[in-house]
Amino acid sequence: MTPDAQNQSPEASVAALLERLGSRSVVFVGLMGAGKTAIGRKVAQALGLGFIDSDHEIEAVSRMTIPELFERYGETEFRALEQRVIGRVLENGPQVLSTGGGAFMNAQTRAAIGSHGVSVWLKAELDLLMERVSKKQNRPLLQNADPRAVLARLMDERYPVYALADITVPTRDDRKEAIASEVIEALCEHLGSPCRPCSIHVSEDHE
Repeated sequence: MTPDAQNQSPEASVAALLERLGSRSVVFVGLMGAGKTAIGRKVAQALGLGFIDSDHEIEAVSRMTIPELFERYGETEFRALEQRVIGRVLENGPQVLSTGGGAFMNAQTRAAIGSHGVSVWLKAELDLLMERVSKKQNRPLLQNADPRAVLARLMDERYPVYALADITVPTRDDRKEAIASEVIEALCEHLGSPCRPCSIHVSEDHE
């Protein structure tokens, strides 16, 4: 870290990172349960950027829930809609965007993210993902007698593709603020920003 970075105020650190980011979006990719939405919101808040969840955007556009879309149109049609929605959202950066687990598997979507964003893979272990997704019943791909086996298969299929992301940040059972801080530090390093990551405040939840 340069002496200038060490002496930076939080505001200057954020400004330095945003300057390097330009019009690009910070795009979170990874499997369901990795924490893309929760961590994404924290990063957006710390950087003063807007936050968009692509699944929520798809539901708003279609006026249907993700499970309803899967049931009525199937995964192929859903992925085509997802590709169009993410492509449109990416035109409005900078922002923080959380994507669905299968979005990054689409070559066109990956290309759009590569052109208009910086991709961040939140990499999680199977036990952590199972613990998290078992609490929700709205996962169409896990409507199966053995959801753990399905999730393990998805990891085998998707992790080599997720590894193409610009940045990989391991996630774990820790405070969201800690993971978000590590994402910001990785962004500073990836973008060659003279920002001082530890000075960029990630606010705590007060529940």
